[in-house]
Amino acid sequence: MTATRTARLTGAALCAALALITAGWILEDLAVLGSPADLVWYWAGDRHFLVRGRSATSLIDAVLLVGSAATAVAALRSRHAASALAATGTVTLALRLPGLWAPGSGALVTALLELALAGGLVLTAAVGRRPAGPHEQPPTSPRTGPAVAAGVLLLVAALVVTGWELYWAGKLPLETTADRFTGGRSVVRPALAPPPGWLSTVLAALYGTAGALGLARARHSRAFGLLAAAFLTAGGLGGVARSVRYETFTHLGDPTSLYAMGALTSALELLAGIAVFVLLAGRGAPAAAPAPHPVAGTPAPTPARPRPPGR
Repeated sequence: MTATRTARLTGAALCAALALITAGWILEDLAVLGSPADLVWYWAGDRHFLVRGRSATSLIDAVLLVGSAATAVAALRSRHAASALAATGTVTLALRLPGLWAPGSGALVTALLELALAGGLVLTAAVGRRPAGPHEQPPTSPRTGPAVAAGVLLLVAALVVTGWELYWAGKLPLETTADRFTGGRSVVRPALAPPPGWLSTVLAALYGTAGALGLARARHSRAFGLLAAAFLTAGGLGGVARSVRYETFTHLGDPTSLYAMGALTSALELLAGIAVFVLLAGRGAPAAAPAPHPVAGTPAPTPARPRPPGR
C-alpha cells in the first residue's frame, strides 16, 4: 500500500502544524530561562532553573518536534509515509491526552489543538492509502537480522520501563502513585509534560509494539521502530546528562544503590536507542521479483508425453 499525493500533502501540513505549536512553546521557554543551554539542562532534569521561572516544555516536546518535522519531510518525499503518519499521530494522541485535565488554559488549548491534529494524522494515514501501481515499488520489509535485533532491544526496553514503574508503585504511597498517572498535586512537572506514570505506560506500549513489529518484520515496523528509538535515545541521553550533572556515576561501585541503577539504566537506554537507529536506518530486504508473464500470442509449451517402458 502507498499513500496518495493528497494524503501525503495533508499529512505533511498536519505534521508541520504540530511542529510549529511545539516550537512556539519552546521559544517561550527560551525567553523565560534565558539560554538554550539552561533549557536543555532543565529538560535533562536539573531543576535549579526553577528560581527564574517554570518551563512549560520537557524533553518529550523536543522529541515530538523532531519527530513531527521528520514525518513531514518523509510525507513529502516518499509514497510509503503512511506508517510514519500513523506512528506520529498515535504517539502524539497518547502523550497529549493528559493535557485535557492539566491546569492552565494554555496547556488545555494546546492539548485540544494537538489532539485534533494528531487525530487527523491517524485518519489521513488510514483513508489515504491505495494499492501500489504496476510500476511502483511496494514498501519493503526490514532485513531479518537487523529487524530481529532491534525488536529484541525494544522489547527489553519495554520491560525495563515497566519494571521501574512497578518499583516506584511499590515504594511510593498509593496517592502519589495515582498522581503519577493522573497528574495530581504531589507531582511537579512542566505544563505540557504528561504525568511520569502515564509517560512510562505510553513508552512501554510504544517500545513493546515496535519490538513485536520488528520481530515479525512487518513493513511498517521501521516507522514505529525509529520513533521508539528517538524516545529511547532522548531519555537515555537526558538520564546520562543528569547523572553527570549530579555526579551519580560515582555510585556505580555499589550495584544495589538506586543512583547506580538509574545511571546504568540511562546509559543502556542511550546505547540501545542508538543501536536501534543504526539497525533500522539501513536498506530493507530486496523485493521479490515478479513472475515472468508469457508473451501474448505465444502458446505455452506442452510437457513431453512419457515414453512407454522399453522404447
